[in-house]
This record gives sequence, C-alpha cells and structure tokens, in this order.
Amino acid sequence: MKIKPIKMGTNKTSMNDRLTSAEMGKLWATYMGNSMSKGILTYFLQNVEDKDIKTLLENALALCEEFMKTTKEMMEKENYPIPIGFTEKDVNLGAPRLFRDEYYVHYLKYTAKAGMSIYNAGIPLVYRKDVNEFFKHIMYSTMKLVDEIKEILMDKGLIMKPPFIPVPEKPGIANDNFLTGFFGQRRPLHALEIAHFYDNIENNVTSKALIMAFAQVAKDEKIRKLFEWGRDMTSANVESYMKKLYQENLPAPSFLDDLVTNSTYSPFSDKLMLFHKMDMFSMKIRAFGNSVAVNGRHDVGLLYTKSFMKISKFVESAADIMIEKGWMEIPPTAADRG
Repeated sequence: MKIKPIKMGTNKTSMNDRLTSAEMGKLWATYMGNSMSKGILTYFLQNVEDKDIKTLLENALALCEEFMKTTKEMMEKENYPIPIGFTEKDVNLGAPRLFRDEYYVHYLKYTAKAGMSIYNAGIPLVYRKDVNEFFKHIMYSTMKLVDEIKEILMDKGLIMKPPFIPVPEKPGIANDNFLTGFFGQRRPLHALEIAHFYDNIENNVTSKALIMAFAQVAKDEKIRKLFEWGRDMTSANVESYMKKLYQENLPAPSFLDDLVTNSTYSPFSDKLMLFHKMDMFSMKIRAFGNSVAVNGRHDVGLLYTKSFMKISKFVESAADIMIEKGWMEIPPTAADRG
C-alpha cells in the first residue's frame, strides 16, 4: 500500500538549523565507527585472494569512505571539531595475514549489523532534512551491502540458516508453563527466542575469533590479558547459548576460530583493537536487550542477565584502560552549569 502524503504547508526545517544533540551524537558515532572500519578494511584488502570476497571488501570500504566524507562535511559546516578517530598510524598494511578470506564475510555481516543499529536508532531522532536524508541513505546502502554479504555466505556455503521448526496448525495461546524454565514442565523455545539465540551465537562466534586474534598480537600486557579474559568469557557464553538450542534438538552456528592464522605480528594499534572490542561488546548489550524483550522463559532470561553482567564488566575494564592511556574520545556533551 502506498503511503499518502501529508501536506503541512511550508517546511520550516532547513539545512540552516542548528544540529540537535541527537544529530551531533549520531554523526559523531558514525564518523568514529567508519574511521575504525576504514583501517581494518584497508588491511583486509592487502590479504585477500577470493575475487568475490575482495569485491565485497571494496564495496564496504567505498561506503565507509563515503560515509566519513559526508559526515566530515556536515561537521565542518557547523564548525564542529572533527573527531580524532583512527588514522594510517593505527594500521600496519605490511603485517602478515591474520585471518582467512572466509572470516572477512562473517566480520562484515557483524559490523554491518552494528552500523545498522546506530543508523536505525538515529532516523526517528534526527529532524534536520540533510541529516535525516543522510541517515536514510546510509541505512539503505548498508542494507544493500548486507544482501551482498548474505549472498556470498550462502553461495560459498559459509553459513547455516537459522533452524527450521514446524508450521503451527493453529494460533497458539500461552498457558501456565509459558514463563517457567527452572521447575516443572518446560515449554519448547518459540520462534523469536530461537531467532535471538541464533543471532547471539552468530555475533559471538565472530566476536570470539576477532578477540582471539587480538589477544595473539596485542603489545600491551594489560590489554592482552583483557582480550584473553574476553575470549574465554565469549566462548563460555556461546556454549551456553548453543546448549539451549541443542536441548531442543536444533542446530547452531559453529565457531570460526579456525579462520584465524597463527600470526603474532599486529596489523592494528592496541588503541584501535581495544576501542573495537569495547564497541563490539557494547553492541552485545544492545542485542541482549532485544533478546530479553521477546523472551518468556525464566531460565533464558537468567542466562542473558548473567551474560549482560559479565560483558558490562569487560566494557568497563576496557574503558578504564582507554581513559588511563588518554585514548577515550567522548561524544559532544551538554553545557557544564555546575
């Protein structure tokens, strides 16, 4: 059905309006994320053999550079200081290969989902016409990239679709055991619970391979120890999610650890790697919120709560190190009137 246009007279919102706090914050997050991704994708392109995957990386990098350019132009028009972000100094393009080609596709899917969560949340909050159009554009462009990613994953047999379940014979109505999970008869997982377990496993196996690689190459001992803790924590979380699916006789995505090489020579600065993992773990917290929102069983809710607490501790520890080393950039803040 076509949406009917609403005529409200002259549109008073113009490109000359000041940026709101939401617009500032979302532009800042867009610049920072793409600044980081640009360096990583540039390195990936130095170490790729598969032609299709190389084209996918080139497409992703082109979008990254376009988003950064537009964001920077908007900031400059507002005399808004451009974030430091990440530069060529944070990437060593001469470093040996750290990942197999297949990993790049899984990585792109995960980071595209992270980007879409920022852009999607921003669209209802931004009002200035040029900013609104920009976020709709990057959302659409990222969705097209995700279509390319899924096509390659399926065509090359690199991924398993979410599990299949029987088609219900009639609409279902909850009974007394809908919320149970610890005692008594436990109902099977419903479709949304399965979907979010699958999504969390898919995200976490990608995250685990990345943090395992970062732990191999990190120079700072404190950061390396944090990565090792994050690696083990992620592995334990994934296994607990997989167990829930296995209990229902449902398959789960597998680990991607074999797609990491044994190189110990870092292609990225410790600053970039720590920021990246802090950002990825923060995305997991958002994903848990979505998972809990559609969950009914008490045992599943407790599982996500435990994961949330452990991941929050990692993010706080990473932030402490970032602050200690003077690496932590913050979004624009309200006036200090204290």
